[in-house]
Amino acid sequence: MSDTIAAIATPPGEGGIGIIRLSGPDAQPIALRIFRPVRPGRLRSHRVRYGHVIGPDGQVIDEALLTFMAAPHSFTREDVVEISCHGGALPVQLTLEAALAAGARLANPGEFTLRAFLNGRIDLSQAEATLDVIRAQTRAGLTIAQAQLDGWLAREVRAARQAILEPLAYITALIDFPEEGIEPQTVAGPIAQALATVERLLAGAEQGMVLRNGARVVIVGRPNVGKSSLLNALLRVERAIVTPIPGTTRDTLEELANLAGVPVVLIDTAGMRTSTDPVEQIGVERAVAALTRADLALLVFDASQPLTPEDEAMLATTADRPTIIVWNKCDDPALPPPPTPHHPQCKAVVACSARYGHGIEHLAQTIARTLLGGTLPAMASTHLVSNPRHRAALRRAEEFLRAAQETLAMGAATDLLAADLTGAANALGEITGETVGEDLLDMIFSRFCIGK
Repeated sequence: MSDTIAAIATPPGEGGIGIIRLSGPDAQPIALRIFRPVRPGRLRSHRVRYGHVIGPDGQVIDEALLTFMAAPHSFTREDVVEISCHGGALPVQLTLEAALAAGARLANPGEFTLRAFLNGRIDLSQAEATLDVIRAQTRAGLTIAQAQLDGWLAREVRAARQAILEPLAYITALIDFPEEGIEPQTVAGPIAQALATVERLLAGAEQGMVLRNGARVVIVGRPNVGKSSLLNALLRVERAIVTPIPGTTRDTLEELANLAGVPVVLIDTAGMRTSTDPVEQIGVERAVAALTRADLALLVFDASQPLTPEDEAMLATTADRPTIIVWNKCDDPALPPPPTPHHPQCKAVVACSARYGHGIEHLAQTIARTLLGGTLPAMASTHLVSNPRHRAALRRAEEFLRAAQETLAMGAATDLLAADLTGAANALGEITGETVGEDLLDMIFSRFCIGK
């Protein structure tokens, strides 16, 4: 990493400020070629200087502030310069072009964070948490990402991996030096210790995944039961068109909502019924497709009417999907809803009125609690595995460790045990980046924006 990279570090468009970031051995010389401070003098680390950005033609591009951070006390552990200018598209772009003309190279997506990882500033799980902090959609998701950025997961994984490496070193020595009279060691205990840690991390992974990635919740039911009104009530905004005419909704409508701390994509669908209208038929087909991709279904019934054959058909349609049955149009909260029919995957029954708002908050909390397996985000731990890649690596480590225990119990050859422990150690090392290939690094950091 002998070159110096540069990129715009703020989002495109107009704003109060725009930041161009440089990192590398020539960050300071390049900055001094394009920045003219009002008061001459050398740049001091972690001090802000006021001046003007000068283009290759010698003309002033913008007035700006320059901050220099000397290695290793920077995010990348390299010399870093950040130039803060006015946040219009043109001054920011011209400042970047001036930096490139002065010798910098345009950074690749995520290259600043990649350099922080390669230089030992953060491990791979913390690098991924950086992106999760940026993309967090709820306070709970942000809290989980910040906890991972602080390094709790890396500490847990490294402790489990170290517990594996100790018996692995002993077994490897037995294989390589069978006649050296190596003192016997107990390996069952460290293996069990590592497995217990892995299992504990996996136990909260489902919750963590929902809080990080969100969930898809589809609202289904026959026409005119109030699906669109329910969507608007949960969103607290008039997003879907609502009329007394059955079949108003002809297509699926997706909106992101924060329900009790859980990011949820709510999907309003066309009322499911038999129709000769080709447009309505397409709407029903799309509703069925949305149901197959959903994590949870809200099956809406009209509490002011008895169940119809179309309602009964909806029970069968959602039978293979986790479902909350919603009795809508319970406009008088003092009156109980009708008896609920049997549903094999019913997780809860909620009575509400989308028109008057009765029971909507309870429904939102019920959705969140169901998606999280019974625990609301405020009650959940912030130390949750939330990355699909981490969960997959932990599952592989769990399989290898269980196989190691079986190998040990059967008294099988030590080389088989060594293979199991090596597999577990490598799987855990993928989380922190200790056993990761270049292809995986390219895949991970390609998801970052260019200036991060």
